[in-house]
Amino acid sequence: MFLNRRRVLTGLGAGLLFTYRLRQLSAAAPHNLDKKPTFDVSPFQLGVASGDPATDGFVIWTRLAPRPMEEAGGMTHLKPVLVDWDISEDPKFATVLRTGQTIAHPELAHSVHVEVEGLQPDRPYWYRFRIVGHESAIGRGRTLPLPGAEVQRLRFVAAGCQHYEFGYYSAWRAIANENVDFIFHYGDYIYEGADIGAGVHTVYGKPFTAVRRHFGPEIYSLDEYRRRYAQYKMDPDLQAAHAAAPWLVSFDDHEVDNNWAGDTDQDGTPPEFFRLRRAAAMQAYYENMPLRASSLPDGSHMQIYRSFRFGDLMNTFVLDTRQYRSDQVYGDKDAPQGADVWSPERTMMGTQQEEWLFNGLSKSDTRWNLLAHQVMVMDLAHRKSAHSELLYSMDQWSGYMYSRNRLLQFIGDHCPGNVVNVTGDAHRHYAGNLVIDPDKQKPVSVEFLATSISSGGDGAGDNDAHSQSVRRENPHLKATTDKRGYVICDVGQDVWRADLKTLDQVSNHDGQLSTYASFAVERGRPGLEKA
Repeated sequence: MFLNRRRVLTGLGAGLLFTYRLRQLSAAAPHNLDKKPTFDVSPFQLGVASGDPATDGFVIWTRLAPRPMEEAGGMTHLKPVLVDWDISEDPKFATVLRTGQTIAHPELAHSVHVEVEGLQPDRPYWYRFRIVGHESAIGRGRTLPLPGAEVQRLRFVAAGCQHYEFGYYSAWRAIANENVDFIFHYGDYIYEGADIGAGVHTVYGKPFTAVRRHFGPEIYSLDEYRRRYAQYKMDPDLQAAHAAAPWLVSFDDHEVDNNWAGDTDQDGTPPEFFRLRRAAAMQAYYENMPLRASSLPDGSHMQIYRSFRFGDLMNTFVLDTRQYRSDQVYGDKDAPQGADVWSPERTMMGTQQEEWLFNGLSKSDTRWNLLAHQVMVMDLAHRKSAHSELLYSMDQWSGYMYSRNRLLQFIGDHCPGNVVNVTGDAHRHYAGNLVIDPDKQKPVSVEFLATSISSGGDGAGDNDAHSQSVRRENPHLKATTDKRGYVICDVGQDVWRADLKTLDQVSNHDGQLSTYASFAVERGRPGLEKA
């Protein structure tokens, strides 16, 4: 039998490289490494994920937890362990391109965040993890195109707000079956509140019975946050969506506490105490998301705003509208826009992030720019009754009008006609134009706000009192409905199309998916048109 000399040399080089990596790992391995871990069930109960892609790789994630709801995820020996990983060019792993080892540390709940490098740009890859005879599910990642590469089309999903008690994750199952390049999760991955309990309750002014139940009381400690993530991540539909495509993630409020802002919470907790809770929440968030080491929390702070470039087609700016914002005014209630709303002393993004964003937008030479963030940009007014005063949300950009108008003015001056905002948090679909002067109604950008995955339950449709009020008071609003679902964006060189997907119900697994509305915006001509 004759051996191919090139294949032998290639194999030898790969073996030497692998040996070198192992030596590097051994040199850095902690002294308490568990060299012979054992598991009586698979430790990959929480699935796999990829995210934060680059032109030559992406992050692959898993977390070892053989019994996720038990203390320490059921890891009986709280020691670091070695986890093997593989990268393949095909889903059946006929050709394994990269193999390596990483350490799952107990300090990070035995999560791993492998930053894979050395791959080809603009193509899918498949990955898996292995440990002592157990193998994870297979996930799909994708690298970014080179910065100057011509990209004709890009498809992505925006979704979030997945309150476990309010419904099943049928939308995530549908998303897993969409052929997309990435998924943007705008936040509220978990909800921090206590188990709602059995029976009928009044929630959002309506009777509600929990579809499924939270484990335990409101969460404050690191262990409690870890357990809450485990409960959510055990859902098979959510796991399927994580395995289907890379995720770009950002947190909103419920990953920490409802409507938190900077160093303040909604309960008047002293800032120095709230920062302790926020530090635990940030660590648990990092442990459970496919993020790079650059996002590893430093105390109560986490670097989460960042950018991604998809060839010549689109720059994506993932924003953080929680850590740097000023506290909400007027008790964080819907209110008229008083002088405080317009104060230049109050900020939504903070000075440093705003400078980063404006610098990135001013230098961007792609066909489109995506601002991916958490809360509504539209200055949306509503009334509680026909003749009552106009009210605005103090938690959205409408409560930070100086920051909002600075952002829109910059877009209008430096990149008119190629900036699209994709947001969430409001538990209903909204689509509309973004205007600076409401009297002139000349848009400088557009916004698609993705409804919730499950938060809010089945919903009331588009003819409830709130829907009627916001349509009547806001000519820049083009569509809204109180149903669960997601937004799918199909981005071409000259036209950006968005479909607002809805489920008729999430109170059982059999909800029917449909398209509520479709819109298109033409590059250079900001403003939504029915598609």
